[in-house]
Amino acid sequence: MYTIKPRLRPSRQRAIQGLCLAGVLAAAPPARSADEPDGERRNWFDDPFIQATSAMPGCPVPDAPLLTQEQMRREAHYRAERGTSCFQAGRCRLPNAYLYDKEIASRVLKAITVDGRFADTSVWIEGQRRWVWLKGCVARAEQKQALEQLVRAIDDVEAVIEQLQVGTGATPPPYRTAPPR
Repeated sequence: MYTIKPRLRPSRQRAIQGLCLAGVLAAAPPARSADEPDGERRNWFDDPFIQATSAMPGCPVPDAPLLTQEQMRREAHYRAERGTSCFQAGRCRLPNAYLYDKEIASRVLKAITVDGRFADTSVWIEGQRRWVWLKGCVARAEQKQALEQLVRAIDDVEAVIEQLQVGTGATPPPYRTAPPR
């Protein structure tokens, strides 16, 4: 008598293996050196944070996506869950939504640079799970909407969060700023 074992398609099997690996990597705390203070903030998840333009020197610098080790530990499970749910729901071709971020960030940077309408701005881009944050200063109000529309049209971008101010004088700016050095 034959026993029929259900077999997964190779593509589905690789996807499940990728999801498992992503979960393990996200849950494992990175190695910590003995001289690293507990409160040191780092970009543990290597989220893209790039200055795309820099024509407005008085623009408040946004805070980078930095976390303490304790914050990273609390965030790890949540990120693994959020990242894989996109694939499980059939909205992502890659097994984790965070795998898109570096590629999207480079396309956003290129689009802003090539477009030419934003040469007189100071804009930073930040990416997480196919979402793009636009932070910084624009010279004219219409640039806010134009930037958002430009980024929203880029493949794989799921959401755009516009946190731009017109000019450099808004207090406080619409985003968290970098701590003084």
